[in-house]
Amino acid sequence: MTHDDLDRPYPLTTEQVESYRANGFVRLKDVLSPDTLAHYRDVISAEVTALAPPLPPMAERSTYDRAFLQVENLWRHSDTVKRFVFGKRMARIAAELMGVDGVRLYHDQALYKEPGGGHTPWHADQFYWPLSNDNTVTAWIPLQPVTPDMGPMSFAAGSHVVDDIGRDVGISDQSEALIGETLRERGFRIDTAPYELGDVSFHSGWVFHAAGANATDRPRRAMTMIYMDAEMRLAEPLNQNQRNDWANWCAGAKVGGVIDTPTNPVLFQAPRA
Repeated sequence: MTHDDLDRPYPLTTEQVESYRANGFVRLKDVLSPDTLAHYRDVISAEVTALAPPLPPMAERSTYDRAFLQVENLWRHSDTVKRFVFGKRMARIAAELMGVDGVRLYHDQALYKEPGGGHTPWHADQFYWPLSNDNTVTAWIPLQPVTPDMGPMSFAAGSHVVDDIGRDVGISDQSEALIGETLRERGFRIDTAPYELGDVSFHSGWVFHAAGANATDRPRRAMTMIYMDAEMRLAEPLNQNQRNDWANWCAGAKVGGVIDTPTNPVLFQAPRA
C-alpha cells in the first residue's frame, strides 16, 4: 500500500486560505484516507508507548501532565513515522496557508490524551518558540474520530492578532484563568467542533487554543507537525522555555541565522520560476 495521499497536493480553496488568515486556524476535510490513518496510527502509538516518560497516577499529576502524553520528534526514532512526518501534502498546505514558498519542520509531536485525562488550558504555542516571525503553523491530525467528550481542539477565532494578553505565559492554571476570562470578556467566537476521521486542523503559533478533558474510556490520539517558514531565523530567546527549545529542536542554529539544521529539514519548497 503506497499511501500516496501523504504527498499528493490537496486542493485548497481561496475561502479556506482566507478563513485561516482571518481566524488563525482552519479545519479541513478528507486530508488523509482512513487506510493511511489506520496504518500510521498503529506505528505512532507503538512509538508513544515505547518513548513516553513514566508518569505518576493521574490524580498526582500537574495540570500540564494530566492534559496529555507528549512525545516529540518521533521521526528520528522510526523510518515509518518519518515517512508520515515528511509527507509533502500537509507541508504544502502549511506553506499555502501562510503564503510562503517553503516550510521547514520545527518538530513533530504526538499528543495522546489518556482516558480520564484532564483539560488542556488555554495557551498560544509560540510562547515556547525562539523564532523571528509569526510564519508558523501546526497541523493537528487526530488518528481516530474525536467526539466532544474526548476533548477536541477549541480555537478562539481571530485571537492570533491579540498581543496584549497571553503571550508571556505557558500552559498552566494561570493561562487558563487569564486567557479564558479575557476571551469571554471580549466575546471571541470559540470553535469546538468534533473531528471526523480524515479531518485535520491547521493553527497559527499565536492563536489561543485549548481542549476539554477526555471523559471516555479510549485514548484521544493525535499527531502533530509544526511547520515554519523555510527562511525562519532564530531569535534571541525571551524565556527559559525558548532556550530549552533552541537546545532541543534547533541545536546548532545561531541567533539571527536561518534555522538550517539537520533536525529542521525543508519539507516543501515551491518550484522556482
